[in-house]
Amino acid sequence: MQTENVTFGQWIFLRILWQEDGLSQRELSDRAHLTEPTAHTALIRMEELGYIVRRNVEGNKRRQHAFLTAKGQRLRDLLEPLALEANDMALSGLSENEQNVLRKALTLMIRNLDEDERNAASRGIRVPPTKGTPAS
Repeated sequence: MQTENVTFGQWIFLRILWQEDGLSQRELSDRAHLTEPTAHTALIRMEELGYIVRRNVEGNKRRQHAFLTAKGQRLRDLLEPLALEANDMALSGLSENEQNVLRKALTLMIRNLDEDERNAASRGIRVPPTKGTPAS
């Protein structure tokens, strides 16, 4: 999604903040299933574009929370219809049952990869992450 200078990564964070504004970088990265450095980069750019402001809350000087600006809130009315249109286009030709099977299968695949990554980490095994770019 390259509308209004919003990248796909930023779109993910906007969607989360539209549901629950004021989350920390760690909370955002966890909910987006992305690494914290990825979230940090996206949030810096989103702040530069005027979509969010980051500030400390509750006296915690280390943890910053992201809050949507009026401009970031307005993006919802512009971008959500485009996303719905793209989803409809991608699913065209699939029956409702086929769409349900596809969603179920993709969800299961994501859970399997996430569980594999967590299990490997608990055994001290480093595997290429499923939530970001592979470590070198």
